Amino acid sequence: MSATESKPLLASLVQAGDEQKEAVKINDFIFMAKDISNAYLVTTSAGDVLVNTGFMDNAERSKRLFAPHRTGALRKIIITQGHPDHYGGVPVLREEGTEIIAERRFVDTLRYFKELGPYLAKRSRKLWANTIKRAANPLPPPDVVPDIAVDRRHEFELGGRRFELLSTPGGEALDSLVVWLPKERVAFTGNLLGPVFLAIPNLVTMRGDKPRLVQRYLHSLDVLRNLGAELLITGHGDPIVGADKIRADLDKLHAAVSYVNKTTIDGMNAGKDVHTLMREIRLPDELKVGEFHGKVSWAVRSIWEEYSGWFHHDSTTSLYGVPRSSVDADLVELAGGAAALAARAKQKVASGKFLEALHLTDIALGTEPKQADALAVKKDALQGLLKESGGSNLSETMWLRSEITAVEAALV
Repeated sequence: MSATESKPLLASLVQAGDEQKEAVKINDFIFMAKDISNAYLVTTSAGDVLVNTGFMDNAERSKRLFAPHRTGALRKIIITQGHPDHYGGVPVLREEGTEIIAERRFVDTLRYFKELGPYLAKRSRKLWANTIKRAANPLPPPDVVPDIAVDRRHEFELGGRRFELLSTPGGEALDSLVVWLPKERVAFTGNLLGPVFLAIPNLVTMRGDKPRLVQRYLHSLDVLRNLGAELLITGHGDPIVGADKIRADLDKLHAAVSYVNKTTIDGMNAGKDVHTLMREIRLPDELKVGEFHGKVSWAVRSIWEEYSGWFHHDSTTSLYGVPRSSVDADLVELAGGAAALAARAKQKVASGKFLEALHLTDIALGTEPKQADALAVKKDALQGLLKESGGSNLSETMWLRSEITAVEAALV
């Protein structure tokens, strides 16, 4: 199957619950309902605990899946981060007396997403509309107010099980919690390490979000790996089993992100611009991890801008509100028309320079949005990039496919 048709691993993971008929039994007291991000039931002799509730659209399904395994009242719901696929099911799953626990920044995270709702929703739909199928009038994320806001650490015991909740504000959210069961040596991470385990973190998402800082990520990873977990349960996929394997994987991930961080800093100090470093920095073979949601090149740019900010010292015009596109018409005129730029872009595509081709078609279409030659070449360049990418990174794949669809619509 080609990259233009294949399904990225992350897409398969977020769709894994669509046909689920029974909860997955992880051990005698932990059960999994697969979802856009999974929900977990932890049973005790004094009542039950949920670690995340899944997405609002799927809450009734998760409730049915967990029902045969319930052993008592739902005493606690622990939310590992303030994204709707983690807390969306709270209104359906909570019971009278259920205590909601989240990290202290959870409320701020919900406020951020609510204030920027229309803006972020439009961007999310472009990336996720073909992966997450929703009803015509989808449920909005619920308003959830935690009963307990965890500041660094919170502990409780229920039915002989001790739960330690550790603030880990890195990775996929700034309000992340790790749930640690020290006696059983079980750690729940949610999506602290991203939606796919052993992969480069997505420090700034394509849909838009507050940046996740690389040093915070590394510190949170330190907290996790020093626990000595024997069972690591993430937000997607099967748990990782065995203390030695878990430690080795977490050590590799820490080393990989540290390498990207250090080589970015070294490149900045050597006077290299961000685009050069995005092209040059690659993980050595012994540190290679997945690039399913984030990418090394994107991490380089995120780290660069975390340390240096938005002004790259590359052009005075960056200081002002007049973009390069304001002279598209001048460039098109000087080139002899949009068709001339499209012809040059076609040559770039033929030589495999897809990004240079897109630069040219952006200029041409900035002046003549319906110019057929430029649209056709843009489609070829996008398809070339998609094939070149291999289709493994979900965000990149979904972006390119949505852009191809938009070009096809414009060509009709």
